[in-house]
Amino acid sequence: MPKRGGSPLQGDVLQGTLDLLILRTLVVGPAHGHTIAYAIEHASDDFLQVEHGSLYPALHRLEDRGWIASFWGTSENNRKARYYRLTRAGRKQLLEQTGRWEQLVKAITRVLRPATE
Repeated sequence: MPKRGGSPLQGDVLQGTLDLLILRTLVVGPAHGHTIAYAIEHASDDFLQVEHGSLYPALHRLEDRGWIASFWGTSENNRKARYYRLTRAGRKQLLEQTGRWEQLVKAITRVLRPATE
């Protein structure tokens, strides 16, 4: 349940930006899936809810593209877990996607709040 008013954002909007959010989360270091989902939710004050059915296909897609790499490690609970880390190509992609996202936000803002004439 979100900490602040309103419903958590799910579905199409999150699906379209999930790759960017995952790449950004992995900048701080390797993490396993549960930690990635938690970090995104926590950073958004629980507004963005990451479902495992969306997260793991995205992680596999990013790995197939060479933007992240995975390895097996031991979790905080002393369990075997797959960890993901950002690659050099992923860092480059993060910069490109962040720039495009910022342009998109500016364009949408211009449409939603046109200059007064």
